[in-house]
Amino acid sequence: MKQASESEMLHRAAAYCSASERCIQDVEKKIKAAGLTGEESDRIVARLLKERFIDESRFARYFVNDKLRFNKWGRVKINYEMQRKGIPSDIRSEALANIDEQEYQSILLSLLKSKKKATRGKDDRDVYTKLLRFAAGRGFEMREAGRCLKQLFNSSGYEEYDSDDY
Repeated sequence: MKQASESEMLHRAAAYCSASERCIQDVEKKIKAAGLTGEESDRIVARLLKERFIDESRFARYFVNDKLRFNKWGRVKINYEMQRKGIPSDIRSEALANIDEQEYQSILLSLLKSKKKATRGKDDRDVYTKLLRFAAGRGFEMREAGRCLKQLFNSSGYEEYDSDDY
């Protein structure tokens, strides 16, 4: 495969960014895969930033929205994935702070309700623990998961599983 020129790659990268929100790291991977040098890559990324094809805060807002609504991930997992993509912590914090609490809790509650139907255990405590682990795996905070589970189990017999202990 012949190597793309810098201007050709700039156009390709602009089209790539126009199709969907991208972060700098995603664009740099594409440019590197095309065989351009680091210096050329830096110039292309700088131009895309200047022309607002790439905007990390805009990317973070959309990323948080999509992962919460469609993938049903919690804050912890979303934050971790944004960190892996090289999004600065202040931008991550701002994007995560914009999550609507009511929507967040309703997503977690509906996720736990549907999982509870399919979860089997020796007793309610076993099911409770499995659901707590499931919520943690999805990236929800233990405190939030504990609150929703107490509401779901509709009893106070699970005080000993207080989420502050984790």
